[in-house]
Amino acid sequence: MNSAELAAYIDQTLLKPDAVKDDILKLCTEAREYGFASVCVNPFWVPLCAQELENARSRVCTVIGFPLGANCSSIKALETKEAVANGADEVDMVINIGAVKSGSWDTVEADITAVVSAATGKLVKVILETSLLDKDEIVKACQIAKKSGADFVKTSTGFSTGGATTEDIQLMRKTVGPEFGVKASGGIRNKQDILAMIAAGANRIGVSGEIGIVDDEKKQDHGY
Repeated sequence: MNSAELAAYIDQTLLKPDAVKDDILKLCTEAREYGFASVCVNPFWVPLCAQELENARSRVCTVIGFPLGANCSSIKALETKEAVANGADEVDMVINIGAVKSGSWDTVEADITAVVSAATGKLVKVILETSLLDKDEIVKACQIAKKSGADFVKTSTGFSTGGATTEDIQLMRKTVGPEFGVKASGGIRNKQDILAMIAAGANRIGVSGEIGIVDDEKKQDHGY
C-alpha cells in the first residue's frame, strides 16, 4: 500500500483539550498535503477547519457527546445540528454506553436516530467504546447502529480503558456486513497496526501522530 492509499484510510485526529489554533491550522495543512480522509476535531474547531479545507479532498469530522456518551439525546442532536451548520461533513457520536450496559436498546436506538436525523445526510459514525462492552453487547450495538441509519461503527474514543483490537474489528465487520463502515481508533501507533486493522475489516482508521507513519511510507515510495 503506497502513501496515498494509506492516507485515504486515515482520520487525522486531534481531540486534546489543550489544542490551540496553530495546532489546528497545522492539522489542516497536513491534511491538504497528504490527502487524509478527514481531520477529526472538537466541535469548537469545526468552523476553522471548514474554512481551511474548503475545496480540499479531506473532510471535516467532529465528535458528538464526547467522550462519555452520557448526554441527553436532545443535546447530542443539537450539537450535531450546530456542527453541520458550521461545516462538519462527518460526525462521530459516542453511543449511550450506560444504556447499552443496561440493555436499554430502545434508548440506544432513539439516541442514534436523533443524531442521524440532525445530521441531515452527513456521515454518522457511532463510537461503541468496545473496551467497556462484552462481545454480545458489541454485536447488538452494531445491529442497532445499522438499523438506526448510521454509516459506520467505530471502536473507541481513545479516552477510555482501551482502544481498537483486531478481534473487535473482525466481530464488527462480521456483524454489519461488507458495505457498512467500520472505523478502528485508539492505540493505533504505526503502519503495522493500521494494516492489521484494515486486514481485519476496518475501512477507516483514527490516528493521532500519523504524519510520521505516512512520511515513512513516502520515503519508501521514493527509495530513500
